[in-house]
Order: sequence, then C-alpha cells, then structure tokens
Amino acid sequence: MANREAPRASGGSGSPDVVWEKHLFKSKLSESLVQLACTQHYCAFPLNENELCIWDTAGAAQPLRLLGHQHAISALSFGSKVSPLLVCAASCERVVVWSLDECTRDVLQGLTPRGIVIGTLLGMVLHVRFSPDDQQVAVCAGKRIYMLSAKNDAVLAELEGHLAPVTAAEFCTWEKNMLISVSEDRSFKVWDYSTGLLIHQSAVLSAFPLLSLLIDEENKQIVTGCADGQLWIFSLISDHNYHCVTRINLKKEQEKFYNKMGKSGQELDEGQSTSELCKTNNMRSEETVETTLPVLTIERCDHLVCFHKEENLFPALNTSYFWIGSSTGLLIINSSNFELEAALCYKDYSDLRTRFAGSCALARKTVNGKVLCLLSSMFEDMIAVLEVNLAALVRSQQNDFLICGKEKTLSVIARCSLLPNSPLCKGLKKKVKEPSSKTLGVKSTVKDQPLVFQRKVKSSGYATAPQMTMFSPVTNLKKNNEVSRWKTSCKCKNKEYPLESSPPTKYEKEISVAYKPTPICCIQYSGNGELLACGLADKSVLVFDSNLTDTRAVFSGHDGAVNSVGWSHDKKWLVSASEDRTLRIWSVCSKEPALLLGKDKFHKSVRFAQFYYIDTFILLCCGAEFQLLSFYLDTAKDDLKRYKQRSVCKLIEKFPMASTMEITSLSAVNGFYSYIVLTAGSNRALEVFDLNAGCSIAVIPEAHSRSVHQICQNKGSAFSAQQSEAYNLFMTTAVGDGIKLWDLRTLRCERRFEGHISRCRPCGIAVSPCGRFIASGSDDKSAYIYEMCSSTFAYKLGGHTESVINVTFSPSSPQLTTATLDGKLQLFLP
Repeated sequence: MANREAPRASGGSGSPDVVWEKHLFKSKLSESLVQLACTQHYCAFPLNENELCIWDTAGAAQPLRLLGHQHAISALSFGSKVSPLLVCAASCERVVVWSLDECTRDVLQGLTPRGIVIGTLLGMVLHVRFSPDDQQVAVCAGKRIYMLSAKNDAVLAELEGHLAPVTAAEFCTWEKNMLISVSEDRSFKVWDYSTGLLIHQSAVLSAFPLLSLLIDEENKQIVTGCADGQLWIFSLISDHNYHCVTRINLKKEQEKFYNKMGKSGQELDEGQSTSELCKTNNMRSEETVETTLPVLTIERCDHLVCFHKEENLFPALNTSYFWIGSSTGLLIINSSNFELEAALCYKDYSDLRTRFAGSCALARKTVNGKVLCLLSSMFEDMIAVLEVNLAALVRSQQNDFLICGKEKTLSVIARCSLLPNSPLCKGLKKKVKEPSSKTLGVKSTVKDQPLVFQRKVKSSGYATAPQMTMFSPVTNLKKNNEVSRWKTSCKCKNKEYPLESSPPTKYEKEISVAYKPTPICCIQYSGNGELLACGLADKSVLVFDSNLTDTRAVFSGHDGAVNSVGWSHDKKWLVSASEDRTLRIWSVCSKEPALLLGKDKFHKSVRFAQFYYIDTFILLCCGAEFQLLSFYLDTAKDDLKRYKQRSVCKLIEKFPMASTMEITSLSAVNGFYSYIVLTAGSNRALEVFDLNAGCSIAVIPEAHSRSVHQICQNKGSAFSAQQSEAYNLFMTTAVGDGIKLWDLRTLRCERRFEGHISRCRPCGIAVSPCGRFIASGSDDKSAYIYEMCSSTFAYKLGGHTESVINVTFSPSSPQLTTATLDGKLQLFLP
C-alpha cells in the first residue's frame, strides 16, 4: 500500500478552493461494485481486496488496518451512533462487525483487533446497513436480504422476493420495523423485517438496474437512482400508496444547469464569468461522449452550511438537498424543486487523479464547511479521499443569484412613485372622464325655462278624468328585492381570513350549473367572499352565493365559451372575456353589459382579462401581447337612447411578450397599487413586466417543460401590502409538469409540487389566503391540497364525477370550491 498527502489543488480549470485531494491510497479492489463507507471523520475501504482499512481524517496519518476476511471485501457501512462507532465489513464468506474504540485500544496495547462474526457463507454481498439503534444489520446477499444481529451470529429474518441481486437497503426511521430495498430487477420493495412480510412492491421502473437508495426523512420520500442516470422519487406518507412524486433525468438537468450558467454569466457579469463559462462549455462537450450517468450513491447534504449561511443566497424556506455521486462527478439536487443546484466534475480539476469513479461514498455532515468524499477509481487501483468546500462550490456557480439578491430584486409592492413617462401615469392623466350630460342625453339641470314647441303635439290628457284600473299586478317586486340584495352584498366589508384554520377537506354540497353537462371554464370569488362567478362553455356567466344555495344572476350575451371572469376591487363590477373575441363588463345591479368591446378591437380571442391598479385599468391578453386599457363605466338610464353605450374605454398601451405565439396566462395584483404584471407564453417562458417603466424587466426561459397554462398569486385578504414576502411568491402550472412556486425577488423556483397533476387537460390551481395551502385539480376526478412546506399532496378530495378543471379558495373564509368538466360545483369546508 502507498499513500500520500495530496497538495491543495492549484491550477487547472477548476477553482482551487472548491475541492482538493486529501489522500490517495494505492489499493487493489474487487472487480465488482464495492460499497465504500464515509462518516464525518472516518473513511473505510478495502485494502488489497480482503483487508479493511479505516483512516481517521483528523487523527494519525497511518490508517487502521483490520484483518479478518479471506475473500475480497465487497460492502462496508458505519453504524448509526457516534459512540461507540461500529463498522461492518462483508465478503462472500463472512460478515464482521468491528468497534473502532476497541480496535484502537487493542492496537495501542500491541494486540490484534478482532471483530464479531455475525454471518457466514451468505453469498456475494453488495450492500450492508445498520439499523437506527445499531442492534441489527441488513445484509443484501444475492436476491435475499438477511436481518442479522449486530452482537452475535444469528439470522433474525430472511426477506425473499426480489428476482435479481439486491443492490441497496435502507431503514425507515419513523416507521417501526420498516425496511426498503432496491434491486437489479428494477423495482423497490417495502418490508416488515420483524415478521418478514412484504408490504408493498413497485412495478418495473426502468430498463436499467436500480443501484442506490436514500430515504428522505424531512419530506418522507424514497429517492432511488438507476444505472442510466434516472432518479425516481416516491412518497412514503401512509395514505399515498407509494405513488411516484417525480422522475429526474440527470443528464437533462445537467444540460439545463450548464445552459443557465452560460446565459447568466453572459448577461450579468461577462468579465467575471468568462472562466466559468469556458468551464461549463468544456463540461458539456466532454460529457456528450458519455451514454449513461450511473447513480452510484445518494446521500443527504448538510444544507445549513452549504446554502443558508451564504449572504442570504436563498430564501429561508424549508428546503433540503441531497448529493448524487456518479462516475463523472458530484451533483447537488434541491429536494424542494427537484433541480440541480451545483455540479462538480472530476475532469475539471487537473490535480485530481480520479477522473472516473467506480464507487463513491459521502459523509452526511460537514467539518468546517467541508465534506469528505471517498472515491475508487474505475480504471486504476487507487482510492482517493476528497475534501469538498460546499460554500465555495455554491458560490462559484451561483453568482447570478447573488447579484439579483443585492440590487436588482423585484417586488410586487411598489417601492417608488410613478415615473413621468410611465404608461400608468399617462393612463391616469388621460383617464376617461365622465361624459357631459349633453353627450349622455340626460335631462338638463336648468329649471324654470319656457318650453316652446315648433309643431303640434298630441295632448297629454291632463284635463281628462283619470282612468281606473281594477287590477295591476306588481311585476317588479322580485327585481327590486334582488337589486337591494346586490347592493347590500356590495356594501359588506371583507371578513378577516383565519390564518390558523384547517384546510377545507370536508365535502359539504354539490350543485349542477346547467341542465346538461357543461364545462365550467373559470371560477372566481368576489373580494368579500360572498359571491362566486362562473364562466361556462355555453357562453353564459353565472353568479352564485358563496354557499352555493342560490343563483344570484345570469349574464348572457357572449357568442363563445367564457375564458375568464374577474371581480372589481369594490365588488360592483364583473369582467368577462370570451372566445368570441369580445370583452364585457357587467354591473352587479343590472343584467345588461355596462361596457362591450367587440370583435373589431381584437384580432384573436381574449384569453384573460382582469381589473388592475385598484380598478383604474383593465388588463387583457390577446395573442402574443397584453393591453392596458383605461375605462369609464356609466349605468345611468335614458329611455331615449337606451341602446347607446355610454361607457367608454381607451387603449393606453400594448405590451408584446418576446418570442411567443400566444400569451397563455396573465396575473397582476389589484388589491393595492402594484406595477408588476406576470405573463406566461406558449414558448414555455415567464416574463415580468414593470408597467411603471413600461417595459419587460425579466424573462425566465423554459420555466416548465410545457406551456404554462396558469399563473397564480396570493390575492387574498389575509396579508397586508407590507408583507412583501407573501406577495412576492407566485405559482405556475403546466399540463403534465406539475406546479412550481417562484420567488419574484430572485426569479428562482423555490419548490415544485408533484404527484397528481393533469396530463391531458389544463387543471386549475389556487392558493389559500393564509398562504399555507395550494389546491389543484386533476384528470383523475379528484382535487388535491398541498401544504406549502411539502412537495407532495397532503389531502385528496374525491367524489367528483368528471375531471376537476378549476379550483378556488374563498378570500374571507376557509372554504374551497371545485369545478368539473361536466358542469358541477362542489363545496368543501374544514
């Protein structure tokens, strides 16, 4: 054996502060895949095949060498407890457990250390793992898993069921007696190892063997890796039936990460990012030669040191990370948004002797911000101990976020006054004034003037006797009552939303909006939560009580499906947009439209429309642009000109979205003065517009793998305008690509919600006013509620008769309404 203290990496294309080779050991290894072991201060690896070598990285330079195996050691694992620290070594003829404290004491006394043989002649062992209390050891030998006692030679249980060699097994810490295993048969199984019973077995996941496994305790998920570079994540929550949360292609994530690094380097700091850009280009060109990216190991990442201490690099969300060790490098995956956060490629550091790894092990915790990594070379007989500086690695690859986090942060809350040349300022100056009485045809207010007729008129009959009417039914009684109810409803103040309320998961009632199945295209509560507006595919707009007990109004006039409905801030007006290329504004006190913009105004269907800037403007998207409109609404009656539209609307400015064929969604806050407008396009991008400056200020390319069909912001009454953190978070969803939570200040995806998202039709999303829950519709005739801190759903709301295509939370009380494809509304309460 030969070992050397490796000098700190200097030169080469990699940064010298990121990684350096701490030690290099010359050792002959077994030809098969060897499970290495690494903790906070110790590394364990086979030496010359059958000798166990344990090196204390903080102690003596010479490693501890333990003898006890006749055949090559194929699997190693450290115990779960720090004191006493145990290590298990397995070969085809025996499994031995060693106590490091006893071994060190024996060596100092000149004695030969001896371990405890806990199993013999089990076959080829690929993986060993201690139980959380270090009382048992799971040994994966061939197609079986043996549960052995860690104190004596006793087989406690034998788990059979896999069809190929078992490659990894992990204990579930929060579920008693639960063990999960993966195998070359490309499936995972869940066991009760105390009884030997199989609890669950998955289907075949991939065409390649499963090599590695991690149980994410924070998110209660399984993370398993394939030989072809695929990550599969499954939920371990008891009532989720082990459903697949997501699947990650590491090759694609690497390409997207390097592209993002190259673009951000060019846009933000060209001089500083030249070397980094060259490095990422080199990595891309080299890695295109490879065909697979085997996941050798998956380990937790000490994210508190890695991320949250780096100058507010990321927002303080409940985020966790995990390492991926592959044959060509190390990757850090964010378990909240399932995106690549950092990458380390061995080839980019010229002083690293290991360029391709055959086996890999990583320490769970850091020491002084550095983590130990143990690698065995794929083509040479050597084992390297690397020390990775997590903070330096992240800092070298995330400069764009740091720059955005200092001076270029965006905010939904207006932080400055209106600019003189702002379109908003122009709109306020050119605000459509109330037309004069002459224009409206209203009677003159001048009194006591003589009335002269230039021609004869028919007598009014004022001198004749009055005609008696025997019976006259009161036909306007219901109408007057209805109008009074509308006016009373409009004067109601907003209720305060209970911040600590439970999610609305209890089914309350269901109604049908039409006599025959009619898709409900859009739904929205009024600001006080007392009314619910629905846009239907049968060209009508319906308004219901919030408890779905009464139909308040029916608005008809559109000649196509109603794409969107939106309430004004004062709850007096309702705007609707339709496939017939028209936009209408309705008064809650009248069934006639107060404003009609016809087909001559729009060249395409109006996909979305809403009130903006506290009912000062109207925003609508048509084609690849959205428009800012100023308007005046008048409902005064004039029998002489009853068919003449007295409301006026003027175009202030058009804002085209770059490189897209159509704007698929638009969102802006109307509850307070905000300059930010969010748009999504058919090109899968998100674009942020500042209407104070009158231009686009940020673009997020490839926000989803498919076109975004909805942007959702928290517009409820539970937050004040001063709480910018709540308003600066927004969500997007795309068919088949889940829901993403974004932070406007950093333009980062902070979390991704997966599991049950429609893959056929656009299914709506909504956020509760308290900001704790997210609701989503689905094609499986259910709605799902997610908690903001978890990536998988918490509640499943079933019982629907068709696909749930829209959902909405009440802004004043904890209730949820769902809308289905066959025209039914369902109400859920806590």
